[in-house]
Amino acid sequence: MAIIGNIIKGFIDLTETVLSDPNPIEEQKEVLKELLSKAAKTTFGETYDFNEISKSDDIRKKFAQIVPYHDYNKIYDEWWNRVVDGQENVTWPGNPDYFALSSGTTGKKSKRIPVTSDMLAAIRNAGIKQVLALSNFDFPADFFEKEIMMLGSSTDLRQRDGRLEGEISGISASNIPFWFRGYYKPGEEIAQTDDWDDRVLKIAKQAKEWDIGALSGIPSWMELMLKKVIDYNGLEHIHEIWPNLQVYTSGGVAFEPYQKSFNALLGKPIQIIDTYLASEGFIAFQTRPETTAMRLVTNNGIYFEFVPFKAEYINQDGSLTDNAPSLTLDEVEKDQDYVLIISTVSGAWRYIIGDTIAFTDIEKAEIKITGRTKFFLNTVGSQLSVNKLNDAVKYLEKEMDMKIPEYTLCAKRYEDGFYHSWYLGCDSKLEEEKTANLLDNYLKQANKNYKVARSKALEGVKAHVVPVKTFTDWSGANKKKGGQVKMERVMDEERFSEWEAFVANNS
Repeated sequence: MAIIGNIIKGFIDLTETVLSDPNPIEEQKEVLKELLSKAAKTTFGETYDFNEISKSDDIRKKFAQIVPYHDYNKIYDEWWNRVVDGQENVTWPGNPDYFALSSGTTGKKSKRIPVTSDMLAAIRNAGIKQVLALSNFDFPADFFEKEIMMLGSSTDLRQRDGRLEGEISGISASNIPFWFRGYYKPGEEIAQTDDWDDRVLKIAKQAKEWDIGALSGIPSWMELMLKKVIDYNGLEHIHEIWPNLQVYTSGGVAFEPYQKSFNALLGKPIQIIDTYLASEGFIAFQTRPETTAMRLVTNNGIYFEFVPFKAEYINQDGSLTDNAPSLTLDEVEKDQDYVLIISTVSGAWRYIIGDTIAFTDIEKAEIKITGRTKFFLNTVGSQLSVNKLNDAVKYLEKEMDMKIPEYTLCAKRYEDGFYHSWYLGCDSKLEEEKTANLLDNYLKQANKNYKVARSKALEGVKAHVVPVKTFTDWSGANKKKGGQVKMERVMDEERFSEWEAFVANNS
């Protein structure tokens, strides 16, 4: 009998029962008040007169009028560079102990994002809320006695001028509470292994000693780890070594493109729970099994705003125009794409996180990630967001009965005009001309702007098929493998030329 599991499950069920239903709109009003109050005496707060904003009849409207949007480059050049240099009370009281090195989509230069003690507390609180929400999934009591494999970046953080630096998954894992360490795998020693391939090999060697009930990590790197465990131990599927695996907590990117290839590694279906943990904070998580949408964490140190995702508001580099309107939680509409804007207890102010989202349930503040502002493909008027590109790849998988977990593309100029040049990661043979026609026809039917573009400046689609390993090798060549590193779905022509040269040299 799972005595400890029954105790934990009973506590979770009881806690969820006594908690009242949240009011996200009112929670957000309180969060903004608290942020303005706590940061009023910082240099940023004094520059934009947070005290005066707090006296306004409508502080949300006044806040949006006074404080400008910031992408990373703007807030770093104007503010965070001082934080990195050691100045105190710049955008948040005191000085952070950590900086999250944001790999995000693969690039050669990491961003340094402050992680304050308030943010670490907020991340822990959101994690507890997510655990409490497991009562909605009706897992058996013995599930709560199983171990959890958290596949993030290395917890061997680097010292820099008295502060520690690393990816947010490594920072979070290095701050796990003592009572959780018995459940946490791969354990502190392996988690500190900096080299990704070495770390995964160690996991594969020890896998048979663990009783894993849940997995957590980015899909592309989780797949590679599972494949390594399967191959090293001579298995057909992962449930042969971890028979009690019941949950995978995905995060950082949409899971759908990986669904087919991920499921092929399993011996039986498991519950997928989506989580939205970014370098800037714990933003949302899935709270119930009947939807894959995630509930915004509206009472935990992050204030949200939403800009309609329209071409006239988006600059070529993914930043926003100065006149882009922002909406509050009580002004948004269902099934519309928005650029997500956050203000946080780490001193990010009206910060463009780079993701686009859509609401699936406004009353519950539930969202889905629909793409990236920088991955908005609009070079020749096609206006394709990542969710439309993901849908096209999912259609391909179904039509051709193939697994295509990775892709990237560019609106590239050839001698006869612009084409959407796709590279698809697939370990099976695909007929490239047929693949290009399928993509082209699907997008013409699914997106009116694409159809119009095809009648004007866009000549068509070119498709190239490369092994899935090419994408992970590219990530490894540009950044460290694993952790928060994600593949660019859309590239500009300069970046794409680097990609094509890499593919040519590694084919």
